[in-house]
Amino acid sequence: MGVGPLFVEVLLTFVVAAVVLSQYGNWYRHHLVVTVAVLVAWYFSMLIVFILPLDVSNTIYENCLQDHAEQALAKHLRAVASSVVPESNISDATLNNVSLDESNETILTTTAPPPLECHKPWSLVPAGVFPVFWRIVYWTSQFLTWLILPLMQSYTKAGDFTIGTKLRSAVIDNAIYYGSYLLIVGILLLYIALTDLGLDGAKLRAIAASASNTWGLFWLVLLLGYGLVEVPRSIWHSASIAHTLHHSYFRAAKLSQERAESSERVNDLLQSMRALGGSIGPGHPLRSHMDVIENKIPTELLDRICRQAPLDSPHADVPSEKALVRLHKQLIKALQNQRRVETQWGLLVEKIVTLEDTHRNAISHDTSFKHSTPPRRHYIITYIYTPTIEWLWRCRVRGYLLRALAVCFALVSVVVVWSELTFFSTNPTISLFAVFVNLAKTNYDYFTIEVISSLSMAYIALCAYSTLFKIRVLNLYYLAPHHQTDEYSLIFSGMMLCRLTPPMCLNFLSLIHMDSHVIKVHTEETHYTQIMGHMDVIKIISDGFNIYFPMMIVALCLATYYSLGSRLLSALGFQQFMCDDDLTTDLIEEGKTLISRESRRRQRMEDNAARRKNFTERFGGGESSASMYRSARQRAEELVQPLKREDSSESAQLELLGGSDSVADYSSRTTTSSLTMEDDLEAGHGGGRMSAVSGLTQYSRVRTHKPDKGLFDDV
Repeated sequence: MGVGPLFVEVLLTFVVAAVVLSQYGNWYRHHLVVTVAVLVAWYFSMLIVFILPLDVSNTIYENCLQDHAEQALAKHLRAVASSVVPESNISDATLNNVSLDESNETILTTTAPPPLECHKPWSLVPAGVFPVFWRIVYWTSQFLTWLILPLMQSYTKAGDFTIGTKLRSAVIDNAIYYGSYLLIVGILLLYIALTDLGLDGAKLRAIAASASNTWGLFWLVLLLGYGLVEVPRSIWHSASIAHTLHHSYFRAAKLSQERAESSERVNDLLQSMRALGGSIGPGHPLRSHMDVIENKIPTELLDRICRQAPLDSPHADVPSEKALVRLHKQLIKALQNQRRVETQWGLLVEKIVTLEDTHRNAISHDTSFKHSTPPRRHYIITYIYTPTIEWLWRCRVRGYLLRALAVCFALVSVVVVWSELTFFSTNPTISLFAVFVNLAKTNYDYFTIEVISSLSMAYIALCAYSTLFKIRVLNLYYLAPHHQTDEYSLIFSGMMLCRLTPPMCLNFLSLIHMDSHVIKVHTEETHYTQIMGHMDVIKIISDGFNIYFPMMIVALCLATYYSLGSRLLSALGFQQFMCDDDLTTDLIEEGKTLISRESRRRQRMEDNAARRKNFTERFGGGESSASMYRSARQRAEELVQPLKREDSSESAQLELLGGSDSVADYSSRTTTSSLTMEDDLEAGHGGGRMSAVSGLTQYSRVRTHKPDKGLFDDV
């Protein structure tokens, strides 16, 4: 017993939060302050979900002790009363008089030992631990989500160059945000003053907590109504290789367009930066600000913009600090978006190649899995995960397991929706979660209570959080895996988790009938509910919104099931994946063509690398052979350089037959021309004006400037 289980769950939750954050954030690029703040927000939110089942089991045990103690005390008082008054004349009034008699204080203070029926739970936590624990977790998360994280979010997207100006911009940006909340608080206080309810410190804390929970419940219902349908459906669709492949082709077509737009956006900003930089010389007062902007740009992009001819930018701003701030802010956002899109493109191509291999092997008669490109695996994994086992898993077993999991999740979603509709009914109890917990409570099976509570809350959190992690608001908020999420989106996700988790937990306590302010039946509440408080001072919220608004989940689930939101977005011009749409079919075919072209390009690169490796191994593989090969290749390139349109064959012969100076001049001139042509050709193929290097590796080169550290990068 003791705090052992509590300590283990606290430690495991921290590991889970850190691992998930490492998949989305970038600990090396983002500033330490941002990483720590987001980690605390995610950790405390997950901690509430994982620790609340322990609080539930401990509360049930305390209720059991209290009920049996009251029964034992009543029996003892009845025995004392029967010794004074004949048993036939004992009434409830006589028993009450005996219990209230001051001369019998020793009888009242005498407590019998706890009965044997109340078994201690295996995860019993000492008294006084949970109140302190919940105060720290809840109020820290609330302080983060309403004060610290909004300021940090505005600070990270500010384009100013000093800490003071960034803080000023962040405060101004949040002025409207905080002003709207202050207006709502003022209206609530005015309503309380008019109803003569009185105010004190406890009621003010209850108002603050309940207002935050009501705001979070509104968004929780929206996210949960989508996730309860979409999570089982997405798992069911992922079991179909053909459906997943078509959806990936659709994403490839849209992502290719996004690549072109992001590259064009970066090019426009680089041209504006070059136009502004031409007016800011080495001795200009704003030169230090321009150096900060240039340090944010990768070396490859700087080299490319220097090779291009200067263009007139009619929209370029006059050199001023405000213009540089605006350019700095836009450039940070554009570079992050381009880096994220390029990484997602490379990962999507690899995923589609794997899906194509799986689809090809699934329809073949051979039971050995064959890859289009040999995978790079450890020899131990290759020995265990043989081609036959891989074929069985990918082509046979995996689909059936995913479908079975989707059916289980769909049944749990139905249980959640039914319980949300009937959780306020206590006579009879028809909320399925409450029925399961009550059955386990009668047998004092605390472990089953904790398992049911943990799995139920985990599924509800999965449906709500998965929607939060997949939703995308233009380019302002987007959580991208593989370390491609920017600081602004990470902070926004931390704010949303801190606001969604408390109302989600209170809603779950209502589902299992452990919130007396909802079911209107007296019951001992959990320590978490005691710390959270209730909205007793405003009846319209406690008796109306908090009870009847969760029923909107049914309408949202039906809208999600029939894809009404996707159809509306498609009608507005935001193309969604819809199987019965002609535009979706066209995008699928376009994506298939783009992936075929990208696969051929990668295959050519691999073949060239293999030929160079073979040539090096054949002729010794030393430094001298490599230098000899490079010299021969350079001479061959000089001889086969493409002629310019204005150059004649006679002038080319004269240049080739001339001295070394003329040959070098011609080579450098044609090399520059070919580089410019390559940039223009790549821009025509939708890849933007990128260099010949793949988008996955262009940011992994050694940089000559200080990397972006995020929050306090100017210090």
